[in-house]
Amino acid sequence: MASTIVLKRRITSIRNTRQITKAMELVSASKLRKSQEYANQSRSYYQLAQELLARLSSIKEVETQPLFIKRQIKKRLYVVITSNSGLAGAYNANVLKLLTTDLNQFKGGIQDNQVISVGNKGAQFVRRIQEANLLAVYPSFGDRPSANDIRPILNTVISGYKDNSYDEVRLIYTAFQSTMVQQANDMVLLPAHKLEEYQKPTSFISNFEPDVETVVDQVATRLIEAQIWQAVLESLASENAMRMVAMKNASDNAKDLIEDYTLELNTARQAAITQELAEISGGVEALREIGG
Repeated sequence: MASTIVLKRRITSIRNTRQITKAMELVSASKLRKSQEYANQSRSYYQLAQELLARLSSIKEVETQPLFIKRQIKKRLYVVITSNSGLAGAYNANVLKLLTTDLNQFKGGIQDNQVISVGNKGAQFVRRIQEANLLAVYPSFGDRPSANDIRPILNTVISGYKDNSYDEVRLIYTAFQSTMVQQANDMVLLPAHKLEEYQKPTSFISNFEPDVETVVDQVATRLIEAQIWQAVLESLASENAMRMVAMKNASDNAKDLIEDYTLELNTARQAAITQELAEISGGVEALREIGG
């Protein structure tokens, strides 16, 4: 059994750690409410953007436009959204696991895999693997991201696909479903393609003014921007939710440890007191025998 001094030090250390995890839990809960509101507000627009892209891709005049052309995939670009820091449960691990699965699954025939990492955790991972090259790193966009934050990523994605630097662009992020449920997603960003839920025949006006190229290029760019923007908001809400849950679990575990060590400390104290009483009693009896 550990000494009382060691137990007291352990209890103090765990109690200090619990104060930190509890504070992080409260901060994450506060950030979660705001980030969840941001994600919910733009979700309808994101769904509409997906539907419009799917409808555009079904029009014959659009099939030959740069952002809709399908090519044999030899060069692929990944946009991976992670965090700058850890202590967020499996948030980063789930995204990076999905990236690894993709790299292994599509390994045959791919000559080059490039990665744009949002967040330092993704960049650190890509630097350690041989299957992909790190193209760019963007720090996490904070609690209040803006459209200007994602503009460099959008420009790289659009220009790279148009000049054939990449044959496919995939977006890997974490979708927020609830405080307890977050799902790592892997979606094809380019070429713009039909989605299964929107493949039903629908009437769609295909008159373009002033011309197909101008309208489709501008519209498709804005709709792809909406998809990247929503992915950033969803990932931010997911990160805050998973960090809040992780810190709550850490605080609960610290509380259990404190209770266990406190019980062990009390047991050690009682044992020490019992031993001292026994020694005193033994000393008294020894004095009586000497005096007798």
